Amino acid sequence: MIDRRNALKLALGSAAALAAPHVRAQTDKARTRIVFLGTKGGPRVGNGASNPANLVVVNDTPFVIDCGMGVSRQLVRAGVPIPQVKYIFISHHHSDHNLEYGNLFYNAWAAGLSTPIHSFGPKGIEAMTKEYWELNRFDVETRIEDEGRPDPRKLLIAKDISDDGVVLKTSDVTVTAFRTPHPPITDNFAYKFETPDGTIVFSSDTAYNPKLAEFAKGVDVLVHECLYVPAVDRLVATTKNGATLKKHLLDSHTSTEDVGRIAAAAGVKTLVLSHFVPGDDRQVTDDDWTRDVKKNYSGRIVVAKDLMELKLPV
Repeated sequence: MIDRRNALKLALGSAAALAAPHVRAQTDKARTRIVFLGTKGGPRVGNGASNPANLVVVNDTPFVIDCGMGVSRQLVRAGVPIPQVKYIFISHHHSDHNLEYGNLFYNAWAAGLSTPIHSFGPKGIEAMTKEYWELNRFDVETRIEDEGRPDPRKLLIAKDISDDGVVLKTSDVTVTAFRTPHPPITDNFAYKFETPDGTIVFSSDTAYNPKLAEFAKGVDVLVHECLYVPAVDRLVATTKNGATLKKHLLDSHTSTEDVGRIAAAAGVKTLVLSHFVPGDDRQVTDDDWTRDVKKNYSGRIVVAKDLMELKLPV
């Protein structure tokens, strides 16, 4: 008998197999794996892909990268108990990357968290954390007193990142931040995860940046955002209150053709396309996402889907 969870795993496995022959939703336990929690770029919420969020799990330790709307539910759907999260990384302070930051921690606390979570992000994450507790002071203090819970304000330990370099080093993982432009935002960081099974780079949102190829040189997996330029006008037409949205999209994201240039220059083993802009245009196919990438990059390409898992080593 196939229950709902197993049916979902089968469906995800089929979707992953279509996206790339060697990628599947993992039913076995991998030592190091990536889960693409939310693959749609931008803040709009719809019925399709979830907003930006990724997960790296190394030796059962979950690292969350970005907290777009829906990240808590996506973790649950991925079979990761939220209280097990130990680290959160925010790439930049656009709402589709930090909107559920505080609520992710709160949801972990509501589900039984009693150990610290360390968070890292550009300047402002420490202030955001303090303001989140002010916003929710009544609820938190009521639950501490009424339900006997530990004070969550002592358990979320935030740290501003101001420069490139190593921001976290554990016995299993080294995480390095790298500033990359996302106009008009300059406090915007890509992250490199060096694990026992391989190295992963998440590009963050970024304009075309050849220096990112140097940061990702020779890595096993590059997860890069992408913009499908032919669909930009359709996306802009559906957004009635963004007079300069088109200029922003073209100036601050990387076209699929330029993503291929980055992957080729870096010599990455596997390129994963994610943070799709637009991420909810049903006219855009997987072939559309990869066509221009292949003009410059001849390696393995994966078109990420929500809840797809990629096991390392690849």
